[in-house]
Amino acid sequence: MLFSSNVFLYLFLPLCMLTYFVVPRKLKNFVLLVFSLVFYAWGEPKYVLIMLASITVAYITGIFADKSRYKEKAVLKARFAMITAIVWNLGFLFFFKYTNLFIKTANDIGGFGIKALEIALPIGISFYSFQTLSYVIDVYKGEVRPQRNILNLATYVALFPQLIAGPIVRYQTIEEQLTQRKESFELFSDGVRRFTFGLAKKVILANSAGALFEELSAMSNDKLSVTAAWLGIIAYTFQIFFDFSGYSDMAIGLGKMFGFEFLENFDYPYISKSVTEFWRRWHISLSTWFRDYVYIPLGGNRCSKGRHIFNIMVVWSLTGFWHGASWNFMGWGVYFGVLLLLEKFIWGKGLVKTPKAVQHIYALFFIVLGWALFAFDDTDKLINNLKNMFGLGGLPLINDMTVSKLLSFAVMFIVLVIASTPLCRWAGVKIKAKSTVAFDAVQTLAILALLILSAAYLVSSSYNPFLYFRF
Repeated sequence: MLFSSNVFLYLFLPLCMLTYFVVPRKLKNFVLLVFSLVFYAWGEPKYVLIMLASITVAYITGIFADKSRYKEKAVLKARFAMITAIVWNLGFLFFFKYTNLFIKTANDIGGFGIKALEIALPIGISFYSFQTLSYVIDVYKGEVRPQRNILNLATYVALFPQLIAGPIVRYQTIEEQLTQRKESFELFSDGVRRFTFGLAKKVILANSAGALFEELSAMSNDKLSVTAAWLGIIAYTFQIFFDFSGYSDMAIGLGKMFGFEFLENFDYPYISKSVTEFWRRWHISLSTWFRDYVYIPLGGNRCSKGRHIFNIMVVWSLTGFWHGASWNFMGWGVYFGVLLLLEKFIWGKGLVKTPKAVQHIYALFFIVLGWALFAFDDTDKLINNLKNMFGLGGLPLINDMTVSKLLSFAVMFIVLVIASTPLCRWAGVKIKAKSTVAFDAVQTLAILALLILSAAYLVSSSYNPFLYFRF
């Protein structure tokens, strides 16, 4: 079930909210858990059992991973519990997400003829596996106390606003909110506003950009041009940002409606002036997860230069691999790992001395090129697209079709560019500083307009994918 689907907007969400705000405080987590399980089971009911099993394992291992329950010489029991949680979560993630990739790779290299397993990827497994894993590790490290109420832990893991596409919510972030949160009209209103902006990002902006990318990427070379190849990847660059950040906005907004405060996941990444800055602004919850649970345990930067380089490449290889069961994702992760190393050790100091416009163009070039690696899991299509982008495919620089697309989508690209910057937020701050009444009026009208436009887009268009479902 998508947040941007009519079933969710007009049936599931109203029914959930009505039930949630009617029941007494002690039943609110139970209501959220029940609706979250229904939400998850909507597409693949059988995979609810896997998630429930993961919750049970996290509950049990979390209790036994608490070192304070043991004498000093018996802490190995806590370590064993933590290792059990790691093996369980990574084992299931590997089995469902990567088994068929390795079977296909083995068949391609060795011609073994191994039959692929008929298994589907459980939606959101990459996210809730990381959440349960971080919970047990944090208990072992003594950063949080184990949750003794399995209902509260299950609510944390299965909470539908952030279940299938993040942000990756740490248990320590909402530990107190699970039992002590307070809903308010102000928080609910802020949640509605945030959800509406996220919905508009997804339905209006991401879907429009995605439709153009799909159209151009499906064209044969005899219809394309070099400019069209770049136009398609730029459209994809906007699609994946507004698709994922829009979903994160909706998740954060829904959380606010129920009294939860989730951390931000995006901070205008396309205004970055380096690749390093980009990764401080993009998918923040994933970057910080790998930093805290992989990079720092490996030694971080408090080691030799060679080991530091190794640590960075391990993290970025895993970051790429986390995104999907295809080798292009691994290549994408390695690509950014190499760029980060080059900025850190070779040209980073020189880069900051160049004009800001040069820094921004530099960052955008490598970011867009990175999305070209990310967009195609078919190697032949990937190579063909890269050749076309750099004029190696025998295509003209521009043709009539490209001019037509540029003219047709010019307004859309202007809106996409403006919406990916803090310009609207800056304008809102200026208006609010002059008149709170004017700001409230403009914001209310904007929300109503975006709701109406989003509803119209949902009714009129059948194109409504969500890219991060496959991750």
